[in-house]
Amino acid sequence: MKINGNEIRPGNVIEHQGGLWAAVKVNAVKPGKGGAYAQVELKNLIDGRKMNERFRASETVERVRLEQKDHTYLYAEGDMLVFMDTENYEQINIPKDMIGDRAAFLQDGMSVIVEIHEERPIGVQLPEHVTLEVVETEPTVKGQTASSSYKPAKADNGLRIMIPPYMTVGEKIIVNTETLEYVKRAD
Repeated sequence: MKINGNEIRPGNVIEHQGGLWAAVKVNAVKPGKGGAYAQVELKNLIDGRKMNERFRASETVERVRLEQKDHTYLYAEGDMLVFMDTENYEQINIPKDMIGDRAAFLQDGMSVIVEIHEERPIGVQLPEHVTLEVVETEPTVKGQTASSSYKPAKADNGLRIMIPPYMTVGEKIIVNTETLEYVKRAD
């Protein structure tokens, strides 16, 4: 589907310079002289490169629709992660580096969304929040309140995270998978 350069929005996936790019940030610029344009920060979906590009309203770009399918995470096998399609039970292997640091959040049986373009997986969306257990942290100091100072801790998936000072080993916490930050104590 062709769209004008000024219609690009964050999250859109476009075909540009022979690759698939996701629009990360879009800034509409209206200079005093000349025509308006959109300054777009793009991220390559295949290799992760970033670039800034200008698109004028008169230019057209090809917007790509990604197929999103529900999958279940099964296990890691070397550098590959194995997922199963929840509809037809077919298994697919996705390289661990496609997910990056967030691969540590994957838990057996976790539901994820795999983005597919032309029968090829190009991305994995994890749930926004996951529950982890604190396995290592400094002891709680009596009288310490829930102030804005956080202390380092290690979660059961190996992730290092900052948690409130009153929390102890064995407590369950909820962590944001995008920002890799503590959200709240799990119920």
